[in-house]
Amino acid sequence: MRRVQGSGSMRGWTAAIGSAVVLAGLVVVGIPQQAPAPPGDLNGVAAGRPDLPPQQAGQLADRGARIDALLARRAEAIRARDETAFLATLDPQASPAFLREQRELFKNLADVPLTHWSYEVDPFDTARLTPGSGDAGALWAPKVVLRYAVAQADVVPTTRPMGYLFTRRGESWYLTDDDDPHDSGRRTWRGPWDFGPVESVPTRSGIVMAHPGTRELADRAAEELDDAVAVVTEVWGEDWPRQVGVLVPDSRAELQSLVGPQFAVDGIAAVAVADRVDPSRGVVQGPRVVLNPSTAGSLSQTALRVVLQHEITHVAARGETVDGSPMWLLEGFADYVGYRDSGLLPREIAPDLARQVHHQGPPGQFPSDRDFHLAGHRLDLAYQQAWSLVAFLVDEVGEQRVVELYHRIAGSGSHAAVGTALADLTGMDSRELVVRWAASLPRTFR
Repeated sequence: MRRVQGSGSMRGWTAAIGSAVVLAGLVVVGIPQQAPAPPGDLNGVAAGRPDLPPQQAGQLADRGARIDALLARRAEAIRARDETAFLATLDPQASPAFLREQRELFKNLADVPLTHWSYEVDPFDTARLTPGSGDAGALWAPKVVLRYAVAQADVVPTTRPMGYLFTRRGESWYLTDDDDPHDSGRRTWRGPWDFGPVESVPTRSGIVMAHPGTRELADRAAEELDDAVAVVTEVWGEDWPRQVGVLVPDSRAELQSLVGPQFAVDGIAAVAVADRVDPSRGVVQGPRVVLNPSTAGSLSQTALRVVLQHEITHVAARGETVDGSPMWLLEGFADYVGYRDSGLLPREIAPDLARQVHHQGPPGQFPSDRDFHLAGHRLDLAYQQAWSLVAFLVDEVGEQRVVELYHRIAGSGSHAAVGTALADLTGMDSRELVVRWAASLPRTFR
């Protein structure tokens, strides 16, 4: 625990999966490794299946075309805010609970500035097909993905899996459910609009989406968002979208849905996530910073600013970051940007490292990747060491040279690249860097 004069209680960065910071003892997790791909890019799948008999392929394609048309009407109704057309795509015999949830979903989307909303269906997916006849109704749960984009957040649309179940009534198909309890792989992704009315707070550099119960934290985050993006851009450069979507859920269930099942959400103050990452093209789909109101809501404005700058650094750099890159650089760099110009003293940022230096002497090596997946004091110490290493490099060679170093090392995803990149850009090898950094620490924390 650290006490920061004028900004509340803070502790050093820590991690669960990916990257993190602890503020007032609360974990703030950064963008994790690449999320599992959605069901797939279904563009062109209806063109035909040469491995199927022509008659069967034609029947499947015809059924797929009917579902595709149904989903096109649903998407257009959402984009046009046409509730009557939206409700007409639903099975009139669906459960009252599902119909009620769908009406609420439509209303909850009213304040979301969508720039894209469409669906794609795999017409040849027959794994969850139950034949029917006439009005008895067939049931079909093909692979469906939602492709959507939000203004001020998405440069390109992102895709998410939808566990839709369709039924046939006579000659028409309808959506009858959006969750398959018998197949966890077909569960529908839940967005903020599935959990309540969304209130959007746009800024010059992004958008904050929240609910009525989390609007206060959303407004606080919106106050900091433009300045945080500007700080990250000043360090990282302009070669990133420079717009960020921030989500403020209103329940633990919503938080878990937004950040994914791999995160233990208890104690998390914020997490930066992405749906898909293509480092070869530098494209990130669905980048978001998710705040946990039960923890982030108690942070001071200074602490909240640090959180946002740290997480937005991960957003800016994610398209250039290959999985497997050394954690000390990824987290140390985001930490450095997070605390940049905060006015905090080194011993306030890294109290555990300061105690180590005074009582045990400076560390003799980089923090290992394993150190970032521990807990408690050792985890805090790893993040504080990483911050200190990067801050030392900035003092020695300047911010822009450190940014180049990040590109070289994180772009390769290889620990073997560290030594060569350090020598080329700083004139030090790994051992010399550790020795010089360690020698500087007593002066830093005197």
